Amino acid sequence: MRNFKRLFLVVFLLLLMAVVMVFVLENQLAAQLQFLGWTLPQLPVSVYLLLALCVGLVVGPLLTVFSRRGPLK
Repeated sequence: MRNFKRLFLVVFLLLLMAVVMVFVLENQLAAQLQFLGWTLPQLPVSVYLLLALCVGLVVGPLLTVFSRRGPLK
């Protein structure tokens, strides 16, 4: 059973890596973002989207932790 779980995890991670690779290869168009007067360099769209995903994966759990703590004294 343990070997099945390990095999399932390896297959899942390989599929996830393949999906990310296809996503990056399909979104190579360069884009330049401007926000509140700040101009970011031209990078592929996939870089900006993966960066936004990573920021969301960090900020989401942090907001959950801080919201469970209750009001500050």
